[in-house]
Amino acid sequence: MNYNQANKSNILNLIGRDKALFKSDLATYQEELHRIISKSRFLVLGGAGTIGQAVVKALFEGQAQKLHVVDLSENNLVELVRDLRSSFGYIDGDFKTYALDIGSIAYDAFMASDGNYDYVLNLAALKHVRSEEDPFTLMRMLEVNIENTVKTIDQSIAHGVKKYFSVSTDKATAPINMMGASKCIMELFLVEKSKAINISTARFANVAFSDGSLLHGFEQRIKKQQPLVAPNDVQRYFISPEESGQLCLLSCLLGDQNELFFPQLHQNLKLTRFSDIAVNYIKHLGYTPYLCHNENEARTLAKTLPASGQWPYLLTKSNTTGEKAEEAFFTAQETVDLERFTSIGVIKQKSEDSLSNQLQDFTESLQQLKAAKSWTKPDLIALVHKILPNFNHEEKGNYLDHKM
Repeated sequence: MNYNQANKSNILNLIGRDKALFKSDLATYQEELHRIISKSRFLVLGGAGTIGQAVVKALFEGQAQKLHVVDLSENNLVELVRDLRSSFGYIDGDFKTYALDIGSIAYDAFMASDGNYDYVLNLAALKHVRSEEDPFTLMRMLEVNIENTVKTIDQSIAHGVKKYFSVSTDKATAPINMMGASKCIMELFLVEKSKAINISTARFANVAFSDGSLLHGFEQRIKKQQPLVAPNDVQRYFISPEESGQLCLLSCLLGDQNELFFPQLHQNLKLTRFSDIAVNYIKHLGYTPYLCHNENEARTLAKTLPASGQWPYLLTKSNTTGEKAEEAFFTAQETVDLERFTSIGVIKQKSEDSLSNQLQDFTESLQQLKAAKSWTKPDLIALVHKILPNFNHEEKGNYLDHKM
């Protein structure tokens, strides 16, 4: 038995809670959300990822007037369509999917051929700290998380789009890794570009069992009869894939200019250790967790223990670059409204007078490095430091590729 075979309602139990986060607010605004969705045209970028699929399903079920989905992964788009057809059937609206790279000329031609949308939701991102290891993937992270965002905002402005939404992350709050820093810079661009278009965003925590996440890795290890490995000193806030899509839509459809939504912290959303989830997951699948002492023991026992009803797991200390012990959704310097919604906090972001020049300098410097086709990781970190002087990059020399 694996996660996909289990009832997805069990996700909440696995991450240590029994209630959905946004149920009350969704009920309050249900009619307004349905009215907006059924009368509007949507373009969802990165729509075949975990968060994107949750958003697309909600828009599809809400009978969007027009729903176009763009994603680099052709295979994920195929599965998304099959999932939609199998769950909901068909809608009267214009529904299409496009396997396109947002940074490509083909995508530009696609936008030039149509571009008529009320809402553009950008959910495409490089989200892993592992992308910091080499300077080439790191440059792609800056392209995807920053440059493509700017590009799609400019195209939205040109086509008269009503509202633009781009997803951020809790790692953008006082970032210590380049992934979080890239999203923090993206937020600055959102504020600057909001002078010409209505923009909102959202920060949220780890999405449980999202593609590539450690919890998704647990699922893969079980499928392949391999041991589970988790850090015993890292805590995270977790939301379900469905909740991630709900928060994005609530921010996009209800958020005002320059507002950033995040899940409120209360008894229903608390820090949870990866190690606890690993143990819960093994038990959920009907096995008894067996704690191993090292990698070799874990790999060896994975071949025999499951037959006796036990599953091997290994706990480690986190030593990867840019890994915080725990994350936060906002800083003490940000203005936070905790009264407007029951389960959502709202940050009103503000533009600084010098922001425009700083962002222009950042863009020009990045283009110069790319034109030379030569840059190092320190070059990119130094460039980020110029626009984020308080960026405390934490380099440990270890990355996820170095671990089991």
